[in-house]
Amino acid sequence: MKQAQPRVGFVSLGCPKALVDSERILTQLRAEGYEISGSYDDADLVVVNTCGFIDSAVEESLEAIGEALDENGKVIVTGCLGANAGTVLDAYPNVLAVTGPHAYEAVMQSVHQHLPPLHDPYTHLIPPQGIRLTPRHYAYLKISEGCNHRCSFCIIPSLRGDLVSRPIGDVLQEAENLVNAGVKELLVISQDTSAYGIDVKYRTGFWQGRPIKTHSQQLAEALGEMGVWVRLHYVYPYPHVDNLLPLMAEGKILPYLDIPFQHASPTVLKAMRRPAHAEKVLGRLAKWRETCPDIAVRSTFIVGFPGETEDDFETLLDFLQEAQLDRVGAFTYSPVKGAEANALDGAVPEEVKEERLERFMEVQADISAAKLSRLIGKTMTVLVDEAGEGQSIARTHRDAPEIDGQVIIEGVELPVGEFAQVRITHADEHDLWGEI
Repeated sequence: MKQAQPRVGFVSLGCPKALVDSERILTQLRAEGYEISGSYDDADLVVVNTCGFIDSAVEESLEAIGEALDENGKVIVTGCLGANAGTVLDAYPNVLAVTGPHAYEAVMQSVHQHLPPLHDPYTHLIPPQGIRLTPRHYAYLKISEGCNHRCSFCIIPSLRGDLVSRPIGDVLQEAENLVNAGVKELLVISQDTSAYGIDVKYRTGFWQGRPIKTHSQQLAEALGEMGVWVRLHYVYPYPHVDNLLPLMAEGKILPYLDIPFQHASPTVLKAMRRPAHAEKVLGRLAKWRETCPDIAVRSTFIVGFPGETEDDFETLLDFLQEAQLDRVGAFTYSPVKGAEANALDGAVPEEVKEERLERFMEVQADISAAKLSRLIGKTMTVLVDEAGEGQSIARTHRDAPEIDGQVIIEGVELPVGEFAQVRITHADEHDLWGEI
């Protein structure tokens, strides 16, 4: 009688970097003959890839672990929360194993221990692009692990370690495999994308028989040759980022930068241990827009950071008005276990945090609405994400999946994963409407 293939359930939480970790583990599981189960009931065990960045993420991860234990009983925990194994084991001492983030081999060893594979791994049994959890037409391309910054509100370095860049040849080979599999958009991610390669100075990698220097600009140039959308996330505004703007103006990579400014008050930025040069940022934004008028800049901000005064917050609002950013996300400060910011004086009351967040988003809503209204009447290239019920949902170069806006095209169901030319007919503060 043929032995049944072992089945593994998988729960993936957290940011796109964690999603890439999940894809790699799933790819290795499939390579070794494991089937991936879509339900707790059919799985022989469950792997939960957790997030542990802020308190709400920790709570969500612990709830997911508890649900998997209740529904299945055999659970392996990995991911950022796993870096603090005590938190997991205090809540659930009966989990099978706990490993930290990007611990692929440790996860596989735990799976082997509790659910042996039917055969040795043969990686040719799966497609070269591996298993993906995103739609077929876009994929996240993680280029490094860890971070060298020591922001006072962040515990990523303690969870994921210092910056370690992937070999450039490996990155480009993965990108090429994805493009050959039909991916139309590569979303380049890391904790600090513009720092790629600074840990391996002077080293070169090889791709398609030619040497390529390990540096973010060289990587962007090589990715720009692949004929697909290339979108850069989590870019710190180092001076060499300016060198990417000509690539954007030439259409090699998308004119889109995701830069986490976090605040604008020098006092708050100093407490955050972030660069405190709002004036320089405004000057560079002007130069970027001069070089590449179509550029879209998104950013994230924290309001209610310890010690933030009303004057500090007004400085942030003034910056927002001057910067005229295209896409903005904002969050109230939330203490993270292990973060040095927890020891700072001047805690802002919750009701003040919420009131400031509301004012912040009102200012940005007006800015976004005005900027999007200028697109009415223009014809733009969009990538179709969904279609059904007589309409299509797409994105322009200005919009990253799941975090930015959409283009709603009514009256037609376009092929998903394909590009289309759309004339913009209507806009609000977040989304656009258009017609073929």
